[in-house]
Amino acid sequence: MAAYVALLRIELHFPEAGSLKAKRRELSSVKALLHQRMGLSVSEVDHHDLWQRATLAGALTGGDLGRLDHAVDKVERWLDDRFPTGVHVERTLASFEDIG
Repeated sequence: MAAYVALLRIELHFPEAGSLKAKRRELSSVKALLHQRMGLSVSEVDHHDLWQRATLAGALTGGDLGRLDHAVDKVERWLDDRFPTGVHVERTLASFEDIG
């Protein structure tokens, strides 16, 4: 049985955020949409105290590597559209056998 995981590191920039509260409002929306629309499990992992930066870790799983890769492409396109000058995504795709 095939099982794959995609791990994403997402660096975001919020140039319009003038306060930590403004960043949190935007970040909360982004995280909710990534989870609801894309099925991405997501968590903020760095830059908690900075107004205009955030680093997220995300994960997707699937039984077909091609479909999983396509789903990650979709996440990247959505982020690029939402943050045209302020996003960087790194991805790692692996089988459970590769990890274990």
